[in-house]
Amino acid sequence: MIEKNIARIEQARKLLNDLVKVHSNDFQHPDVIKQSVLLDELINQYSRSGEQKEKPVI
Repeated sequence: MIEKNIARIEQARKLLNDLVKVHSNDFQHPDVIKQSVLLDELINQYSRSGEQKEKPVI
């Protein structure tokens, strides 16, 4: 399950990077914002699930 969630996060991160490039580094483009929100939600779900092996260093 951990690997599946990490893979989903990585896929969403890659798509976000691709969208930023496609939209000429326009971080305010609606597609970029939408993907960023999705990535944030995936990361938050992963964090709330307690699946990570170590606590993040802040």
